[in-house]
Amino acid sequence: MKPTVAITVGDYNGIGPEVTLRAIVHPSVRRKVNPLLVGPAEVFERRAESLGLQVRFGQLSAMAHAGTSVVRIAEPSPAAPVKLNPGHLSFHAGAAAGAAIREGVRLTLSGTACALVTAPVSKHALHLAGIHVPGQTELLQRLTASPHVAMMLVSKTLRVGLVTIHVPIRRVPHALTQKLLHERVTVIHRALREDWRIRSPRLAILGLNPHAGESGDIGHEEQRVILPVLVALRRSGMLLDGPFPADAFFGRFAAGIYDAVVAMYHDQGLIPLKMSAGGRAVNVSVGLPIVRTSPDHGTAFDIAGRGKADPASMIEAILLAVTIAENRRKKRPRGNP
Repeated sequence: MKPTVAITVGDYNGIGPEVTLRAIVHPSVRRKVNPLLVGPAEVFERRAESLGLQVRFGQLSAMAHAGTSVVRIAEPSPAAPVKLNPGHLSFHAGAAAGAAIREGVRLTLSGTACALVTAPVSKHALHLAGIHVPGQTELLQRLTASPHVAMMLVSKTLRVGLVTIHVPIRRVPHALTQKLLHERVTVIHRALREDWRIRSPRLAILGLNPHAGESGDIGHEEQRVILPVLVALRRSGMLLDGPFPADAFFGRFAAGIYDAVVAMYHDQGLIPLKMSAGGRAVNVSVGLPIVRTSPDHGTAFDIAGRGKADPASMIEAILLAVTIAENRRKKRPRGNP
């Protein structure tokens, strides 16, 4: 039986419903996945019709078994009015996105789905709806009561984990503490073992400052924060190299040397990853009790409703979610790839 993956609607005024529907009819997904859409049925039905996709939908509560050609939809309760207006911010869309995430978490925690894939949301729309979180990663952490979570982006050749996530750049040096760094590196290392089944992960740790601080001439965070943590974690048996100057590291990066790179802040790690991924990277929340992935892009309001959105990243997110779910069921990690 194909594994069931819950896929949330995201912000329905963005491209989330479009890339989701295009992804679930793609042959690579149809062969491997039983999709369970989470969100207002009206949204999926109207977007499928506008895209000319021949998809049969049915409510989750009405389905007797999973082996059917009908795509099941789980609608959060209570149902809210749908105000479709592609390309525009909306309280209603933000509320629907939040409700879908909550329902998706419930379905995955209960075992109805083996993994959760979340379509892109607008943080502004979430805030309009009274959901005050920096992003989906933090909301999922709250909903699952997870003490330690990290955000990773993954492509075919590179995995990048972040120490600080959605933090304004001026606040990064203050947010970067030994405690946080220790916590994030530990979570990322554990995920490589459990989610990717890498027996002895090797991690590259980036510095915060240009030239990794130049021995304190361009900043002291490498000496005061990063190096002490690396020393402690190496003593525990972790294979950690660095801190590396970020510009030089990515300029010389070769796939296969490291199992993951740990960046100190969002753009430091994600700019080179997205440039090299060609629109096929996947966002993975590691440290959660559930498997959660997401496309590497946002709501793209500028092209929403025009049928132009590329589903490649959503396809990769669904397939990776299944792979991680399968790996979690296997107890012993295999050797490094």
